[in-house]
Amino acid sequence: MTRTRSEASRAFTLIEILVVVVILGILAAVVVPSFANAVEPSRHASFATSCRSFAQAMQYYRADTGEWPPDGTSGVTPPGTEDLLDVDAFETITPVGGVWDGESDPMGLGYGVGVHFDGSGETRDAAYMTVIDEMMDDGDLTTGGFMQFPGNRYYMVLIGD
Repeated sequence: MTRTRSEASRAFTLIEILVVVVILGILAAVVVPSFANAVEPSRHASFATSCRSFAQAMQYYRADTGEWPPDGTSGVTPPGTEDLLDVDAFETITPVGGVWDGESDPMGLGYGVGVHFDGSGETRDAAYMTVIDEMMDDGDLTTGGFMQFPGNRYYMVLIGD
C-alpha cells in the first residue's frame, strides 16, 4: 500500500508541529506571569472584605445585646455570633494565612476582629499586612482602625461606648 501525493500533503510535518509548540511556549511565557501577579491582590481584597463582614456581624451583636461578643479561641466562632456570620468561613484559614479571631478589648480599645497567625497556613509579617492596611485604613499598623497587636495578631478595631 503506497500513499498518494494528496494523502501526504494532508499531514503536518515535524517542522510545523515544532513551530506551533514554540509559539504556544512563547504565549504561555507572556500570559502566566500576569496571572501570577493577580493572586496576591485578590488575597488582599478577599481578606479585607471578609474582615469587614465579620466586623459588621460583631457590631450587629453589640447592637442587639448591648455588649461585645465574649472572647473565644482563635479560629473558633465567638459564642453567640453563629447566626450573624458564616461559621464555616470564620473557622477556616484566612485568605492570607492564619485564623480568624475575635478579641474583646484588645489593648483597651473595644473589640477587635482579624487574623491571628498561629501557625495555621502561611504566616505574614508586618510589611505584608501594611499593604492590607493601606486598602482598609491609613497604611500604618500602629494607628487607625486596622492595627497590629502582640502575638502576631492584626485586628480591625471596633470602638463603642
